[in-house]
Amino acid sequence: MNRILEPEVMDTWLEATAYDAMDFTAVNTAFATDAMSLDPHAIKVLDIGTGTARIPILMCQQRPQYLFTAIDLAQSMLIIGQRNVEAAQLTQRIRLERVDSKRMPYPDLEFDMVISNSLVHHLPEPYLLFQEIKRLIKLDGAILIRDLIRPENERAVNELVTKFSGNYDPQQQLLFEDSLKAALTLAEVRELIDRVGLTQVKLSQTSELHWTIERQKNIIDRI
Repeated sequence: MNRILEPEVMDTWLEATAYDAMDFTAVNTAFATDAMSLDPHAIKVLDIGTGTARIPILMCQQRPQYLFTAIDLAQSMLIIGQRNVEAAQLTQRIRLERVDSKRMPYPDLEFDMVISNSLVHHLPEPYLLFQEIKRLIKLDGAILIRDLIRPENERAVNELVTKFSGNYDPQQQLLFEDSLKAALTLAEVRELIDRVGLTQVKLSQTSELHWTIERQKNIIDRI
């Protein structure tokens, strides 16, 4: 099945509220735990495609030194995210900014850790994101990128939607289906890594739905 692009920005209020209402607790907690294990002592962390800021909140609640720059291109997502950050009393440690992930206004080698969860499938040309990640991460910095894997055909899409979205309403099920069709295959992700020259990273399928790119802090020094 060929990739079917979805809108790059989920910026209607309906989409943002539907997304924030979806129960990603287990997925977000697993992602946050994996990210923290890659560098428990990082300070400056960049979250690309933060959505409603659930993951930075989880991480800051467990690592008091983390200082987040959390970006998204969807203003509606950021409005809800700001409310979530304020409710968690983390406004001093999580800065939300409306920034295009393909052209980020930050200096080279700025961040100790760069994370991104479920953004890649939104981008028509993910290469530009990977280029920016390579530019912004410190040479020994930690990286965690995770997203959906595109199924082989429509039948597989339907089976996954049925299996994993039983508690979603019709709008949420449509969002999930569209995301699966817009996702990349493992081979396509590997090609991106090689094309950008992102070194010392591990790519693997980490669930029935997801691929993950990870790099631990100081792994360059250990190899």
